[in-house]
Formats: sequence, structure tokens, C-alpha cells
Amino acid sequence: MPANKKYLSSPFQRFLKLTAGFFGGYFVMLYFHLCLTKICDKTDILITAYVTGFIAWAILLLVAFLSKNGWLIWGIYLFLIAVCYSIFMYL
Repeated sequence: MPANKKYLSSPFQRFLKLTAGFFGGYFVMLYFHLCLTKICDKTDILITAYVTGFIAWAILLLVAFLSKNGWLIWGIYLFLIAVCYSIFMYL
């Protein structure tokens, strides 16, 4: 039985969700852990990031696919990246 067309997104929206989840989620996770290095010891964050980094990246990937608009999720991820980067640089 084929899928109902109203539940399918366009190929470009699927591409935006895929790239936002994969690349955007990775960079959000990376810059979040960089922010944590300003608060905690760097070696503790490095050891913890092996596990929490993968979990956070997987959750961000899932969130990107659950959103309806790829542009919106890219905007949210770019905003989170900018906030984490500015905290890392100026704190």
C-alpha cells in the first residue's frame, strides 16, 4: 500500500532535514560541549563527550526529521551554534 501523499515532504525539504540533522546536529553538539569546557575541567568533558555527544547528536538528528520545515530547523540549529560559539569565545 503506497504512502499517502499529504504526509510526504518534497525532495528539497528532505534534503534540508537530512543535512540539518546530520551536519547541524553534529555542530550543535560540538559547540555545546565546547561551552561546557568553560565551566568544567576539559579532560572531564572530553571523557564524557564520547557518550553524551553521540546521544545528543542522535536526538538532534531525530528532531530534524520530526520537524515539518527544513528551513526552520536549520535556523534553530544555526542560532544554537551561534549562541554556543559566542559563549565559548566571550566567557
